[in-house]
Amino acid sequence: MEAKHIKHLYNRIGFGITPNQTYHLVGLSKKEIVNQLFNTSKNTTPLTVKVDFNFNDLKDKTRRRELVKKSKRKLKEYNIAWIDRLFNPAELLREKMTLFWANHFVCKDNNILLVQQYNNLLRKNALGNFGDFVTKMAKEPAMLKYLNNRQNVKQNPNENFARELMELFTLGQGNYTEKDIKESARAFTGYSNNFKGEFILRKKKHDYDEKEFMGKTGNFYGEDIIEIILQQKQCARFISNKIYTYFVNDNINKDHINQMVSVFYPKYDIKELMKFVLLSDWFYADENIGVKIKSPIEFLVGINTIVPFTINNKKHTFLIQRLLGQTLLNPPNVAGWKGGRNWIDSNTIVTRLRLPSVLLNNAEISYSDKGEFEDTVTDFNEKKLRKKVAIATITKWNVFTENFKNITIDELTQQIIITTINSGTAQLLKDTKNVSKQDFCIQLLSLPEYQLC
Repeated sequence: MEAKHIKHLYNRIGFGITPNQTYHLVGLSKKEIVNQLFNTSKNTTPLTVKVDFNFNDLKDKTRRRELVKKSKRKLKEYNIAWIDRLFNPAELLREKMTLFWANHFVCKDNNILLVQQYNNLLRKNALGNFGDFVTKMAKEPAMLKYLNNRQNVKQNPNENFARELMELFTLGQGNYTEKDIKESARAFTGYSNNFKGEFILRKKKHDYDEKEFMGKTGNFYGEDIIEIILQQKQCARFISNKIYTYFVNDNINKDHINQMVSVFYPKYDIKELMKFVLLSDWFYADENIGVKIKSPIEFLVGINTIVPFTINNKKHTFLIQRLLGQTLLNPPNVAGWKGGRNWIDSNTIVTRLRLPSVLLNNAEISYSDKGEFEDTVTDFNEKKLRKKVAIATITKWNVFTENFKNITIDELTQQIIITTINSGTAQLLKDTKNVSKQDFCIQLLSLPEYQLC
């Protein structure tokens, strides 16, 4: 397999690759490298933080306010733990798939116990069976709470979860009727959880009467609704489209999607679908290389892949995510982040171009003091909102030197930038080739071209 294609593969299923890593893979076949990726992601390592309270403690009304504050602190700790995991992923493909599913089965909560449980459900099922995945997610307490299904009772059905199940999780808009939403909501009545964070069916709240859903009639429960949805080929097409836009190209190729659907339907094996995509010749076609805008997390972790660093003040980890426009565990709405061109605007591009120098030189960055974990910077032009802070990091240039020791300045450009460089940028790089390899690396990471993978 060519170095160019190895770099492309690792940009999409990970966050880049070093020359040393590439060197050990060149010469192996595509199948050998892809199988290696799946083998190293065969196991699941749960992501946890130490929590000194449990679900039962939440029953104590007098302590609840204190526990809510503790939980918020632990959520920030979990966010940092997730970033650290991405910086050093043992199960690379599984972790990238977990990021993908987190923006598919979108969920948000302020209870660290529920969030941790939900996040590890994503991780465990990331390469499993999609049908099983949806069924488990439909019973996940954080999701039931987020989409109001705990208020879904026979006497007054709440359609929120049923609607999002079809619109966002399985079929996509326009592939179901309002009647399907109403009838499926009845099937999910009584789906809730106890204080231990375990799924329960509140039998007195469940509608046991006959329902009619997508042309089928029966005394359906939620699991039956999901089974009927899975029988629709549109479900396989919808998921194939989302995987294609995330891992291949924002511009859909219908022939490629048809191939993916034929592999995915009706078994819904995520691992087999991903293997098919990564082994396909079209995945490595020139039109699919260097055309996707990196998400903020991909951008941040990608810098760390090339030059490992540690942010001294953990609060600055949140600040950086906020400025870039993506804070893990804090999606903007039930549809998640739109991705693609939506990652870049006049504010975020300035931050992106400045960030490598800030992180690797312990420099200052401007930011808005608008809010905390849940807020978003909206206006950098209002001077009264702007502040500066120095982001102190421990930068492991020795690791960079070791990984890139046999790479020339010209080869460094080819290693870090995978897309075509425009003539103006090429001339700029040519004029500054006499700087140190470290400085040249920072310059490459600060280019608009580095925003693409």
